[in-house]
Amino acid sequence: MTGTAREGIDITRVFDAPREQVFAAWTTPEHFAAWYGGDADVPLDRVSMDVRPGGTWSLVIVVPGTEMPFHGVYREVVAPERLVFTLKDAGAPADIEGEIVTVTFAERGRKTTEMVFQQRGGNLTPEQYAAAEDGWEAFFDALVNRLAAV
Repeated sequence: MTGTAREGIDITRVFDAPREQVFAAWTTPEHFAAWYGGDADVPLDRVSMDVRPGGTWSLVIVVPGTEMPFHGVYREVVAPERLVFTLKDAGAPADIEGEIVTVTFAERGRKTTEMVFQQRGGNLTPEQYAAAEDGWEAFFDALVNRLAAV
């Protein structure tokens, strides 16, 4: 990283799965719980998803001795091309909207999907963005495994 302040996260991944399947992994509680959190446990009964503009989502990541709740609101849902939603954890101040996550899904052949992930908001320090990026990378590694299993 150069001397400039970090403003977010940008990750591009290519998955060996059709775009509809990758989109479903982001929008179906059973699939989302299986990969979000990486190796941590996300109990399905602690996942709620109302996937429509204005709908809310929430989940809890459980690691030994700790529960980490996350939640947000869907801003855009264009199946199977694009999701935009807010992301907050329990420690975020109530007066902020949270981070804005934009995920686009592009076909790269019949059975390959390019996913472009962006997180913005300016609510995190550069160190927190770096840690969050590491977390997302682990989540996306778990997503690779989930897509291969379905």
